[in-house]
Amino acid sequence: MSRPKTKSMAGAYVIGLLIMLASWLVSSQLKSRFERYSKIQLMNGLSGREVAERMLADNGITQVKVTSVPGQLTDHYNPSNRTVNLSEPVYHGRNAAAAAVAAHECGHAVQHARAYAWLNLRSKLVPVVSVASQWVQWVLLGGVLVVNQFPGVLLFGIALFAMTTLFSIITLPVEYDASRRALAWIKQSGTVTADEYGMSADALKWAARTYVVAAIGSIGTLLYYLMVYMGRRR
Repeated sequence: MSRPKTKSMAGAYVIGLLIMLASWLVSSQLKSRFERYSKIQLMNGLSGREVAERMLADNGITQVKVTSVPGQLTDHYNPSNRTVNLSEPVYHGRNAAAAAVAAHECGHAVQHARAYAWLNLRSKLVPVVSVASQWVQWVLLGGVLVVNQFPGVLLFGIALFAMTTLFSIITLPVEYDASRRALAWIKQSGTVTADEYGMSADALKWAARTYVVAAIGSIGTLLYYLMVYMGRRR
């Protein structure tokens, strides 16, 4: 009676390890490319801040402020206070990697200004996901421990985790569209040369893949807990 459950558990561990390996490989490639492209200065000498300000201006966006935040790869757009927050290496950097990241974050500002549907949906989910992420691991852990006596606890945990999984899936079109907008602008505006454009596109491609791996990992984890719930009485 326990063999099917044991096999499903073993399969879940294998899937988990493969996802962890994929995440490590993508992160390593992303870091490697950003380090390489950060050493190549832009021909026009623009900083990440200047690239961001130009892209915002070219899109008629005047209410968004470009700021600097500490850390690396901490770049993000905050729709609540309408700020493009660039990490210090990107804010001050005058290289292909900095230009790519700065333009990408401005791509989110353009999405916001144009009422991009996927960004609006993700923004609406933020409060729910914020609460769910604080409790989901504890609820899932407790649910697994008492799954046979109180299966509803695990089911509630699965529902919470499903919200975070949905959020990671919705993030994919948001991130890919922001990169598309960024690359279209830096090419059309002549901000970078042909070689620099290739570097920018490559950097954003690997950055986007981190979100793909995260989404796959979240889906895999959700399926694992569903298997535990469905096989609780076997």
